[in-house]
Amino acid sequence: MIPEDLRYTAEHEWVVGGDAGRVRVGITHFAQDALGDIVFVQLPESGAVVAAGESLGEIESTKSVSEIYAPVGGTVVARNDALADTPEVINTDPYGAGWLVEIAVEDPAVLDSLLTAGAYRELVES
Repeated sequence: MIPEDLRYTAEHEWVVGGDAGRVRVGITHFAQDALGDIVFVQLPESGAVVAAGESLGEIESTKSVSEIYAPVGGTVVARNDALADTPEVINTDPYGAGWLVEIAVEDPAVLDSLLTAGAYRELVES
């Protein structure tokens, strides 16, 4: 389950471009499956500045706590506050209602450096 229209990181985050230089970020089906039942999500506040490759939050599951890494640098302009009450939606809909944050990207060209669906598929199947 790797949607073709998204870009990916080796750390199992997905990114989709949006309006006016904004991107939406989440974790992949592969990541949520490896984590198991997600019970808590810590996300940055709107207005937080994040750097590509740096931690932007944590996901806690019944198995472990894992860092969420920013796939791009920029300013957090929205976060999925619904996850505070229903973090398990990441398990059931990681590419839809389970999105994490939206970031106003500093450099939209950086999206081209992220993994394509094919490259991500090779990564998780190797």
